[in-house]
Amino acid sequence: MSIFSFFRKKKPIPAPWEKYYTQEERNIKIPNVSLYDQVVESYRKYPNYKAIVYMGKTITYRQFVKLIDMASASFYALKVKKGDIVTICMPNIPEALICFYALNKLGAIANMLHPLSAEEEIKQSLNSTNSKYLVMVDMFYDKIEHTIEETPVKRVIFVSPADSLNIFLRFAYKVKQHGKYKKYPHASKFMNLKQFYRLGKKVKEVPKKKYGRNTPAVILHSGGTSGTPKNVVIQNRSFILEARQEQIQMKRLHAGDCCLAIMPNFHGFGLSVLMHTPLSLGCYSILVPQFDAKKFDTLFKKTRPTCVLGVPTLYEALIHSHNEKNLDLSFLKYVVSGGDILPKSLEDEINKYFKEHNSTAVVTQGYGLSEALAAVTLACDDINKSGSVGIPLAGNYIKIIDPATQKTMPYGEVGEIVINSKALMIGYLNNENETNAALQVHKDGHVWLHTGDLGYMDEDGFIFYKGRQKRMIITSGYNVYPTHVEEVIESHPAVLQCTVIGIPHPYKQEVGKAFIVLKEGFHGLFVKADIKNYCKKNLAKYMIPYQFVFRKQLPKTKLGKVDFQKLQSDIGEDDDDE
Repeated sequence: MSIFSFFRKKKPIPAPWEKYYTQEERNIKIPNVSLYDQVVESYRKYPNYKAIVYMGKTITYRQFVKLIDMASASFYALKVKKGDIVTICMPNIPEALICFYALNKLGAIANMLHPLSAEEEIKQSLNSTNSKYLVMVDMFYDKIEHTIEETPVKRVIFVSPADSLNIFLRFAYKVKQHGKYKKYPHASKFMNLKQFYRLGKKVKEVPKKKYGRNTPAVILHSGGTSGTPKNVVIQNRSFILEARQEQIQMKRLHAGDCCLAIMPNFHGFGLSVLMHTPLSLGCYSILVPQFDAKKFDTLFKKTRPTCVLGVPTLYEALIHSHNEKNLDLSFLKYVVSGGDILPKSLEDEINKYFKEHNSTAVVTQGYGLSEALAAVTLACDDINKSGSVGIPLAGNYIKIIDPATQKTMPYGEVGEIVINSKALMIGYLNNENETNAALQVHKDGHVWLHTGDLGYMDEDGFIFYKGRQKRMIITSGYNVYPTHVEEVIESHPAVLQCTVIGIPHPYKQEVGKAFIVLKEGFHGLFVKADIKNYCKKNLAKYMIPYQFVFRKQLPKTKLGKVDFQKLQSDIGEDDDDE
């Protein structure tokens, strides 16, 4: 039985946030169409509007759909059919989206893979998804050179980031990249983009089959609650629902507006919120293949985005960019931070920066995860409380439960965040045990996604995210939530950023270790004692970190989040100062 047969057939779920939505918004109808169908509909309405902007080059909806159809014919010539899995391993370049929608037109599934993945990671992904074809950026040929024969891949289509550039930029790119990476050999297993498109020209007609909302569309990658890599299978319906949910929430976003796609296409947040949602609404997506933190303000000036969504480190980069004098940000409508906790001090700095640069926008927060296609809650416009990640998007439901008993926690008390939504994943590919652990039917008869995330809900239905359950520190029998300790330390005037992890202790089981980045002009030798005393005044004794370590910066993952695993491996006691 499909998990979706449970939805709305049981008694209603209590939802204090529903007052913010109309009855029609709460009961969203998901049309039985595909993602490709939605882009075609935008083309019919706005054929000459921009769909994609890439390195200054514009692709209209008319051009975009034509390219998708060309790629679809080429995949059809390769005998790609409904249910087949094709791996896309590219940065934010037009070809990544063209191939994504071309596969969707055929009812195939796109396995979105990080192009910076290691050789063994790529091999493992190709094997675990049984991918018959790989579309890959050409500069990383060396990552498959020695392993491609150990996978089920029949053909590799290599794409250059220069393929969609104008003739002058293409020439400049080739000159700059000359000799920097190993070129793939001429072999029957490999082809370039021109050869790929040539295949499609031999196809007289691609059969016009309709694929609806319940057809699997994409595979994303997640560690889930256990931390082990898993393939998350997402249907068309999840993208279609989220596009409508975000349209309801972002009421000032209209056709012709644009979103700055800094977050990558292999991340649900980037693929859904920054790429498919704009394209389904007649907006356009500004693709950023490689983010340069030092020139973020220049990027804003050149692209003038309506909507920006990113992790906190991106906004931290913006306020420390000083390339543009008299930068005018009056064009901004929505600025959303997600993917990691936004410290109150950074939130205030960001809002001050926007105000000083003629923008009425304020940074708000959202929350989501790959298993629910990234976006689950959002704070927007007047529906916002500082420090919260907003309210559930229309049609989504959230409970805060005691993980041990599944009992719903009272308002204001921390527990595990669980989610009921029509946007939930089908499950983890070929992993029934993990799927059943994540998607559970509760006593109320509804299917709930167990996130492994901690948070609480207030009486208005606003969600306050408090970190991962596995990050919770148990010291002498007491539960310590690292995010609370981090918030206190970050409120000290000398502290820019803080991350707290748990480390082993001989008799307390675990104790906290604080990694601290100081503001400019401060040094650990001089403020360490003051920060410790500050903790004594503002934290219970068992919450005070056992160690205080000062760093110039904290390690980040490929997605810009704090790399907790790397910090966890750094548990020495001889590194207390910068």
